[in-house]
Amino acid sequence: MVPAQLAAELDARSLSESAFQCFLHTNSTPPLPAGPPAVWNFELLTVAAMYFHPSLEVARADWAVAQGGDRTAAARLNPTVSAIPGYNFSAANGASPWIPALSFDLPIELAGKRAYRREQARQLTEAARLNIATTAWQVRAGLRGALLDFVAAHGREGRLRGQLALQERIVRSVEQRLQAGAVARTDLATAQLARDKTRLDWLESQRLGREARARVAEAIGLPVAALKDIEISAELPTPTAADGITAAAAREQALIGRADVLAALANYQASQAALQLEIAKQYPDLHLGPGYQFDQGDHKFTFGLTAELPLLNQNQGPIAEARARREAAAARFKALQARVLAELDHARTAQEAAAAQLAALEAVAASQQKQSEGVLGQIQAGAADPLDRVTAELEAGVTELARWDGQVRLQQARGALEDALQRPLASLAPVRIESPPPALQSKEQKP
Repeated sequence: MVPAQLAAELDARSLSESAFQCFLHTNSTPPLPAGPPAVWNFELLTVAAMYFHPSLEVARADWAVAQGGDRTAAARLNPTVSAIPGYNFSAANGASPWIPALSFDLPIELAGKRAYRREQARQLTEAARLNIATTAWQVRAGLRGALLDFVAAHGREGRLRGQLALQERIVRSVEQRLQAGAVARTDLATAQLARDKTRLDWLESQRLGREARARVAEAIGLPVAALKDIEISAELPTPTAADGITAAAAREQALIGRADVLAALANYQASQAALQLEIAKQYPDLHLGPGYQFDQGDHKFTFGLTAELPLLNQNQGPIAEARARREAAAARFKALQARVLAELDHARTAQEAAAAQLAALEAVAASQQKQSEGVLGQIQAGAADPLDRVTAELEAGVTELARWDGQVRLQQARGALEDALQRPLASLAPVRIESPPPALQSKEQKP
């Protein structure tokens, strides 16, 4: 492994790689036409993140390690053989001086130790597998957040550009009126100050857009240069909320359907199996020791039986450690469920507040639209100044910008709700449980 070579390979990655294009066309729904996409939306960029992001490779490697541990736990203990050559220098005349011997050790595990060991490894493997799903969702959530910031900055930039154009017109009109002596210089200063503030906001939105584009590349696992020549869709990446989903169904889905919750439960079951294994180790294993010796012409067979006497050490220390680890796993599981519920409640509250705010902004936008139409009618009738129309358009633009920010906040809240559920809202439906998950045990079972 050469660091410089790896760094060069990372810098050379792009969305035009043939291997990735094959992966993209294989995993995209609906199927894509031949060639790279003209516009990259959230779904296509998610497929790219699943292919390029290094954290998924780490999670898959951890799963492979756990699978190796599963195979190790399933292995049985090998017997051993000992060869002991011997020679008697004082052998009687006519007797063979050779006294070689063979001894065998056949271990026999008792009290179900191998079964507990296999159960522990199986649960750890399942936890590692579920961690891939958790990591994949975290990658998706990071991409959605970065893409939403990019789209939000892009939308703000366009709307602020329109406001800036209107304010330039207002400044020119006020300058003309100042030259005619119809307004005071303070009126011009106020218009110029508002224009300059809008220009600063516009420049800030450009900066945020560039930074968000860099974060999109980071969320995919690509260098920024890889996104230089591609067009990213300006649509908000989060789908609309599913209709008919109840709070109880959402809580149920979050508590039993999230991959990290299931992984925490698997880790607890592994700690339970580890405790059962330590308890079983109180019961000693047997070692069968058949042997053979050729003793100066005589054939001698022996049979030994070996077992540890648990008089001074009954494995109480490892049992106490395993019990403490099981309790720690139970505490982590409960803490995770509490955090999930808190995230879900916060996300639902934020979504309701954002939806209410957006509805109010929609009402204000509709009212201003009517007001603008009224001003236009007054201008046509000669009862209003054209500057009034520009001012009305600017007010409508300010409201439209606030409405856009409200839409972004609503999509952010829905994204947080998706993260709390670890499931897309569009596919969310009431969960049906075939059987309840196993309860956390408070007492160990005797083998």
